[in-house]
Amino acid sequence: MTIAPQRVVTLHYVLSDRDGSVLDDSRARRQPLEYLHGHGNIMAGLERALAGQDAGAQLSVTLMPAEAYGLRDEALVREVGRHAFPVEEVAPGMRFQTPGDDGPEIVTVLEVRDDAVVIDTNHPLAGQVLCYRVEVLEVRDATRAELVKGHPLPPGTDPGEVEDKKLP
Repeated sequence: MTIAPQRVVTLHYVLSDRDGSVLDDSRARRQPLEYLHGHGNIMAGLERALAGQDAGAQLSVTLMPAEAYGLRDEALVREVGRHAFPVEEVAPGMRFQTPGDDGPEIVTVLEVRDDAVVIDTNHPLAGQVLCYRVEVLEVRDATRAELVKGHPLPPGTDPGEVEDKKLP
């Protein structure tokens, strides 16, 4: 079956930076990625590269920063009060997840001062060229419940437990 909208794709990938340093490896984690094609579950550039591929396909995809996590924005580096952190010990390099305007956002601590902390709310991979090696394991039609939810459902999910709305 070919990758197309409304289909669930299962794949393994290795994500590396431009220098070849591995950032993530789904096979090493023993956790393939499963996503619903055409529903914005993965980066648009990667989804475009996968469209039309079949189970068994292996491909390499390079995404420029604008196609991945965006360009770095120095305006997203700012100082906040020390009281904004839920833990006593805060050190450079620590990461926290916090609510953002567009959903959860990762905050990286750059510097800790007596009464303030310098943070960076750019995605940790912003500004980086990302290189994917992908192996497509399976392609199947999505269930109605998956289409309603907009993402694959865990195996064994009872479709009756998923709110059923009319699909367009």
